[in-house]
Amino acid sequence: MKNSPLQIGLVQINNSFSGQNYLPYSVACLQSYVEEHAQCADRLEFLDPVYKRQPISDIVDHLQQADLVGFSTYVWNANISLEVARRLKAKNPALFIVFGGPQVPDCSEAFLRENAFIDLAVHNEGETQFTALLDSLAQGELATGLALLLGASYIDADGVYMRAQDAPKIRDLAAIPSPFLNGMFDALVEKNPEESWIGLWETNRGCPFQCTFCDWGSATASKLNKFEEERLLGEIQWFSDNHIDYIFCCDANFGILPRDIEIAKRVAEMKDKTGYPVALSVQNTKNATERAYEAQKILADAGLNKGVALSMQSLDETTLKAIKRENIALETYFELQRRFTSDKIETYSDLILGLPGETYDSFIKGVDGLINSGQHNRIQFNNLSILPNAEMGEAAYQEAHGMETVRSEIINIHGSKLELQDDVAEWQDLVIATHTTPKDDWRKVRAFCWMAGFLHFDKIMQYPLIIAHELAGVSYSLIFERFMEQATEGDAYPLVSEIARFFDVEAARIQAGGTEYVYSEEWLGVYWPADEYMYIKLTAEEKFEEFYDQAGRLLVSIIQENALQKNADLGAVLAEAIRVNKAMVSQPFVKDDIELALKFNILDYCDAIKVGKNIPLKAEDNFLTVERSQRVYADFNKWCQEVVWWGNKKGAYLYNRKINNVELAGHY
Repeated sequence: MKNSPLQIGLVQINNSFSGQNYLPYSVACLQSYVEEHAQCADRLEFLDPVYKRQPISDIVDHLQQADLVGFSTYVWNANISLEVARRLKAKNPALFIVFGGPQVPDCSEAFLRENAFIDLAVHNEGETQFTALLDSLAQGELATGLALLLGASYIDADGVYMRAQDAPKIRDLAAIPSPFLNGMFDALVEKNPEESWIGLWETNRGCPFQCTFCDWGSATASKLNKFEEERLLGEIQWFSDNHIDYIFCCDANFGILPRDIEIAKRVAEMKDKTGYPVALSVQNTKNATERAYEAQKILADAGLNKGVALSMQSLDETTLKAIKRENIALETYFELQRRFTSDKIETYSDLILGLPGETYDSFIKGVDGLINSGQHNRIQFNNLSILPNAEMGEAAYQEAHGMETVRSEIINIHGSKLELQDDVAEWQDLVIATHTTPKDDWRKVRAFCWMAGFLHFDKIMQYPLIIAHELAGVSYSLIFERFMEQATEGDAYPLVSEIARFFDVEAARIQAGGTEYVYSEEWLGVYWPADEYMYIKLTAEEKFEEFYDQAGRLLVSIIQENALQKNADLGAVLAEAIRVNKAMVSQPFVKDDIELALKFNILDYCDAIKVGKNIPLKAEDNFLTVERSQRVYADFNKWCQEVVWWGNKKGAYLYNRKINNVELAGHY
């Protein structure tokens, strides 16, 4: 038994975000629990945690004197964690290496045999197992301790795979000391004064839902366990005292508990009093309409969120059954959307491409359904990736649904290239086809989504699209499809064709294993969604005049071929809607307001549609002032960042304006 203190290293590598780094909450909970409950606590010495991506050699140098190193792993840090562990073991074969976190497979034999440098894999919650392991190590009884350890797996000395039954969940979360309140994060913040921190925060653990694409429910089990309210209030105070701008709440269903309303109120009160935190991101609960509404409205009124997420994932009944979400009422989301929209609180809806059971037709029908229900701000179209501990990660599930995957490098939306000489890439398994959405259809869906985003949710053509839908009865999805068809059509609309081909090529590139986003070294050096990239490109090349000419003519032809109803004023109204939309889309380098004389109440009419109201379209003189002088961008990249990037969730791409000298916000 070693007489000197055991050196313990902890690694939770998170991606940096706009120069900010996440506090390593998972490993801090491990350390806090050990220091409170371990019999050998006085014989342990914890090294400073590794919390961000940096050269692997630097991480290895920091950890190489440790006796045991524990890694908290997920999709964004799995490969770098494995490489660090491999190099550490090569330098010091006696070092004991532990892997935990959602990226460790529940059935881990293949994982452990492929990565023989890992001594132990811990499944689900790790606090009690990690503590028992350290006690065994400190007492020189490691072999006995491993044999008795629940919720863990390893390859024994004879090469036999050992997997113990899962450990009981920690029902009394008060047993886990808060790393915010016990001084652990105080020390980390003090040692790293150059850092700007993002807080990770739990108010409860557990998820009652079992969505097959998600590992949340399987990792936390169905029963919900709560952290004490007094602790949470103290942590809110800590965030404020330490000027934490951004908090990501790790709860699976914020708003599921009645007390969540009070928690939201306390965070809002603290921001009003001190200015911190600036933002709080939460995952909305399901099937709890009133509490979800109240909690999110409190956050929105306090300016703590950038848009309320409504994570529908699919509107197709067959698909919802296949992914075990048929017990989550879609009407809950529609009701929340209606109420938030009426309150002028931005929402965005999540849909996932490539879910089992979904077809091309059912997907675009779902897009139509969302827009028709009032979602004019943003649909976030997410690609489906496989998580190892989700039900969808099982080979039998994938085979049953004909799921084809491709390995794709993980790149965050608006992420930058982290140029480290000593680094490894992280990878994900993207679904690029199923029985019901074969490869050709997947590409069509992906390109369709970008076109929908570009035309409608980036606000490039939103007003004329609303007019075409309301006055001519043409569906939004048909318009998006006809624009996409220009990828293979003739040269009548060459710029529209170029845009459509770009989306088609990008979809094929992803399907072949390319990154999900388009990199631009010139424009901030970040990865852009394809629709935003095209918005920037047209702006940089000064082609919006040409685009609106072609898009307007194409839209007229679509209406002529597919109109389900007639309106004598349609031509004049549509032309005016295009003229208004073109004037209102944010552009850099413009300084002067635009004044337009209008013949119809187009803006009032369209804005009423967007908030679920109906007013008559009337031929009446209006005077529109587009207030471009209020947001002047003399720097192109600053415009890219503040308008296109930061406006993503809110869809805030339009200037404010006045109608007959009455001030109105631009994005409603």
